[in-house]
Amino acid sequence: MQVFAEPKSLVKWFVSHRRKTKLVLLAIILLCLVPSTDLVGARSQIISERRIIGSSVEGRALEAFRLGDPKGVTVVVVGVIHGDEDAGLLITDQLVTMDIPKGINLWVVPTMNPDGTALDQRGNVNRVDLNRNFPYNWAKMGKPGYWQYAGPGRASEQETKAMVAFMREVKPALGIWYHQDLNIISPGQGLEGKLRNAYSRSTGIPIKRITGGRYTGVAATWQKNTLPNSIAFVVELGKTLNIVEAKVHADAVLNIASLLRDAVPRN
Repeated sequence: MQVFAEPKSLVKWFVSHRRKTKLVLLAIILLCLVPSTDLVGARSQIISERRIIGSSVEGRALEAFRLGDPKGVTVVVVGVIHGDEDAGLLITDQLVTMDIPKGINLWVVPTMNPDGTALDQRGNVNRVDLNRNFPYNWAKMGKPGYWQYAGPGRASEQETKAMVAFMREVKPALGIWYHQDLNIISPGQGLEGKLRNAYSRSTGIPIKRITGGRYTGVAATWQKNTLPNSIAFVVELGKTLNIVEAKVHADAVLNIASLLRDAVPRN
């Protein structure tokens, strides 16, 4: 498993991904203040598996990090799907250094759109909105250059194919997908509604229905309508996120994962 052994490596990684925000610069500064041996030790003790689940159009790796109990309830957290909505990376950075509660099998995917993250653009290099490209309820939308261009066909993009294959393999009971910058979580029903509400209470993000827009080929909708007994929802972060707030969100992830673990019948 490759980890960042010194602050210079961290800086090079952030620069290569072009995370062009003041918040990210603050993150770099704070991370550089942490002794490299402490950072390596923390990550090496917690991360049990680092997997390359695919590659982007430009050849960047789609990475997934596994933490916790492999036999526990499986939770997948995706930090970025729209490349210019990258605040979720601060949350995934927190998660991969945290102790995971017993009975939780956590997979962290920092970004499923590494080209978009590097280029600071919504879509991938083909200018496809990956959150309109998933195969469930896919519909033709726009042309290259349109901000919600859905691609030439369902799951046409290799990043989407990689994520679909990965999710079908690990079969998560819960998926959390981060976006920006509406600062809301849509309401839900049943157990899913309880988890959404618990996340809202922990973070202060209000429960409010997203109105308007056309939502076809959406990742979270694909997950919960395709994978068996799977819950998925979107967390719309606000315009900004700092390190302290990211830790609150990471704690919220582990909190609702624990709630789900306790609600799921165990053999």
